[in-house]
Amino acid sequence: MNPQERIAELTDRLTLYNFQYYQNSISEVDDFTFDKLLEELSALEKQYPEFSRPDSPTHRVGGTVSKEFATVYHRFPMLSLGNTYSEAELTEFDTRVQKGLNGAAYDYICELKFDGVALSLAYENGILARGVTRGDGTRGDDITANVRTIRTLPLKVNASAVPPLFEVRGEGFLPLAEFERINREREDIGEPLLANPRNAASGTFKQQDSGAVAKRRLDCYVYSFLSEPEIFQTHEESLVAMKAWGFNVSPTWRKCGSIQEVMAFIDEWETKRYELPLATDGIVIKINRFDQQRELGFTAKSPRWAIAFKYKALAASTVLNSVSYQVGRTGAVTPVANLKPVLLAGTVVRRASLHNSNEIERLGVMLNDTVFVEKGGEIIPKITGVDLTKRSEASEPIVYPTECPACQTPLVRKEGEAHFYCPNEKGCPPQLQARFEHFIQRRAMNIESLGEGKIEMLIDRGLIRSPADLYELTFEKLLGLEKTFTDIETGKTRIVSLREKSVENILTALERSKMQPFESVLFAIGIRYVGNTTAEKLADYFGNIDALRTASHEALLGVPEVGDRIAQSVVAWFADADNQVFVERLRLAGLQMATDRVAVERKGETLVGKTFLYTGTFANFSREELENEIEAHGGRILGGVSKKLNYLIVGENPGPSKVEKATKMGVPMIGEDEFMAMLSS
Repeated sequence: MNPQERIAELTDRLTLYNFQYYQNSISEVDDFTFDKLLEELSALEKQYPEFSRPDSPTHRVGGTVSKEFATVYHRFPMLSLGNTYSEAELTEFDTRVQKGLNGAAYDYICELKFDGVALSLAYENGILARGVTRGDGTRGDDITANVRTIRTLPLKVNASAVPPLFEVRGEGFLPLAEFERINREREDIGEPLLANPRNAASGTFKQQDSGAVAKRRLDCYVYSFLSEPEIFQTHEESLVAMKAWGFNVSPTWRKCGSIQEVMAFIDEWETKRYELPLATDGIVIKINRFDQQRELGFTAKSPRWAIAFKYKALAASTVLNSVSYQVGRTGAVTPVANLKPVLLAGTVVRRASLHNSNEIERLGVMLNDTVFVEKGGEIIPKITGVDLTKRSEASEPIVYPTECPACQTPLVRKEGEAHFYCPNEKGCPPQLQARFEHFIQRRAMNIESLGEGKIEMLIDRGLIRSPADLYELTFEKLLGLEKTFTDIETGKTRIVSLREKSVENILTALERSKMQPFESVLFAIGIRYVGNTTAEKLADYFGNIDALRTASHEALLGVPEVGDRIAQSVVAWFADADNQVFVERLRLAGLQMATDRVAVERKGETLVGKTFLYTGTFANFSREELENEIEAHGGRILGGVSKKLNYLIVGENPGPSKVEKATKMGVPMIGEDEFMAMLSS
């Protein structure tokens, strides 16, 4: 089979696997097989780019870097909907509809109003051509590379009934589980938490590196189909067809024959919506028939045939009984409010985050106060205020600790940061525990068999003090270990004991972890502010642990998206003698300390210390060849125009945004001939 045929076969097969998995919940192959096929396709496309198809599943993993998004005018304007919180106003809306349709019969379609980012997705000949944000309703940003990373979104629609040009509208969102995972990682590396899933989704769609976007696992529900001429008579028909064509249509919609049925739908979903995998804030009500939508028409800002009913934020009041303080892996001390249990949004809330001492001061909250609690982003309980009318003599000021609640080390607060920190990172028990939990997590060393309290048990028995100790565990040391754990909230106990099978699983997982790539090891060792994505960039830039260990502050600043804070943290971490010993122990244990990326053969030193970016096409180089030449002569390639850029290489038909930005920032621009002269100088 020739390369073109193999690329086509792999593209079709992987597309089918994706469709079966995301639309029909069927896993036709295991993850390992899928990943290997995807790697093969990616390698073939890199070798034979002329045979790569626009619907290739390799686009799902991202990789495109864009410093600026092009502006695109919407073919069909993206108008906003009128909002109401009142059932009486819904009845008035229904009365206006009756009048506007002169008493003709009509149906409504009710849909959940998802709290995400409105997207316009244009298809040409069945292939996804553009993904655009709503913007001002008339024009938005072209974020096609980022939209392609959404795995539930078909890159190609295989159906005979689709018109050559059509558009679907949808809501891009960050699933709640993914939002919580990201915040756990951010807390773990010492970064401030994301405020809510909606803002997180918006920020992710506007990221410049689609490879980083792919890692956040965005999703999208589509809810509207547009084409000229129309091919459906009702909105209901379009929803059914889009689902059949492979689009991710939420199954929560319903056709209602009266405003009373609409009210019942609204009541049904008021609490039921919290079972969904994303945040919602209301219900959208639309006239079903498209000819009736046209008859009703539009106002200057919104359609007369649709309205959004928004739920009021659910809140409850309860008593703040006490405040406890949690110590994270980086030593950040976070206050947690312990509340008198209260029912909120279908769950019993007992605890809520107070974030930091600044937030306590801003709220003016005291112990024994009656406080208002809401669910931020509808998932995270938070205190939003104090009911001062119920403040009594029993209320007491909250005294923030000056010492670590776990090890009594005096707390410190760095300038410009909100958190107090325990600096005893090598001896503070919760920091030590969290350090191990960070090390074994899936995105780091992926040692799943060490969960369920086993780490705590090993620490208590004195078997481990550093993650490097894990690789010195033996069958004899582990067999027969046992510990009883008690749940703080429920009081229930459970026993964790290590029998032969458990010990074998742990040792097998430890051995398998030695194959984790260098970027995973770099993330696992736990440098503050170095998350999974930053670890990948550092690993790719420096190639091995020794080059990174000896890198200067200035050299680190040359890495895309690495700023002063991360650079300082990396330098300080490797300057610590204990950390140097830790790295050497991991090296001796057999962990990967270099990337498997094939190094470019060094041809000279003429570009050492210089950074480059290119735009346009070139007579003597493909883009890959140009990048190889830069690296082969000691230069570095940046992801975009910035103050760190030394030269912008400008070819034929250059991107105007890069040239314009380089001009404004005073970055020198050189042509292909000048670049070749630099190589030989």
